[in-house]
Amino acid sequence: MDTLNYITIHNYKSNKGRHFSGVKLSYQIFGQHLHTAPVVLVNHALTGNSNVAGENGWWTEIVGNNKAIDTNIFTILAFDIPGNGHQNLEVVNEYDAFTANDIARLFGLAIIELQIDELYAVIGGSLGGGIAWEMAVEFPNLIQNLVAIATDWKATDWIIGHNKVQFQILENSDKPLHDARMMAMLYYRTPASFNQRFGRTLNKEGIYNIESWLLHHGDKLQARFTLHAYKVMTYLLSSVDISKKYKNEQEAFSRIRAKVHVIGINSDLLFVPDENKITVAQLKAIGKDATYTEIDSVHGHDAFLIEFNQLENHLKSVFKVKINTNQLLKRNLV
Repeated sequence: MDTLNYITIHNYKSNKGRHFSGVKLSYQIFGQHLHTAPVVLVNHALTGNSNVAGENGWWTEIVGNNKAIDTNIFTILAFDIPGNGHQNLEVVNEYDAFTANDIARLFGLAIIELQIDELYAVIGGSLGGGIAWEMAVEFPNLIQNLVAIATDWKATDWIIGHNKVQFQILENSDKPLHDARMMAMLYYRTPASFNQRFGRTLNKEGIYNIESWLLHHGDKLQARFTLHAYKVMTYLLSSVDISKKYKNEQEAFSRIRAKVHVIGINSDLLFVPDENKITVAQLKAIGKDATYTEIDSVHGHDAFLIEFNQLENHLKSVFKVKINTNQLLKRNLV
């Protein structure tokens, strides 16, 4: 099934104390029918959506038949972050109505409403990974494996500062979405990546190819995103922090029961890998099952959307699941 479905979470109270009679979430399911196979939740990144697999899926190189997350084996569940603008489903007018923890709670409540008792894994990159961290703390008995890619359990000062500049552009530019996206792309890649790709070359109009590329990405986002949605998602990225409800991160870490698989990128300028290494060391120090592996790339933060062979190798040990004959027969009868 690759069509949009809807579920409403009733009587929700946000972290800011606002009461919602109902929050409508959209979601998609790929692979095996629900309740016939292990479930993997994929959380999308800042400009993504629930369309993770299939012909137009943004992560088809990782999620699909015989891919790292195999749709022959798993049920793949993906929600749209409320307010991301997918299918024009706007939840609230205020861009800061929900925090990343609210999104994690809404996803968890929806999963319970769907009568899913356990998730084999929650996986996400960037903002999606931050929400996955929040879920692992908020619903410790729900998740077997937490796979956090190019992300962190908190918004660092670096992330918060980056997003403040994004908001200044969004509030003051004549072409807010276009110009904010241009600025963001500089952080998603690296100097080495640009040098390798463009080499100070000019296009036929006499414009540097790096300039043309940035302008193209500004145009592309402006054509498919709303200003409100971009504000919502940028605010969510700044709000990630699993320690907010606890004394410190150690108390939050102590709640996690999932196996934690952190995948960093050695050239990431946004979620720097040193933070990931510190996190895994902290988890191990309190007896948690945690691993850190790293993608080697010149492409920076966006490497998790580029270096698919490396990412697949890092995911193999997590998603290598044997399905017995009885399960296959049961599946075929459904």
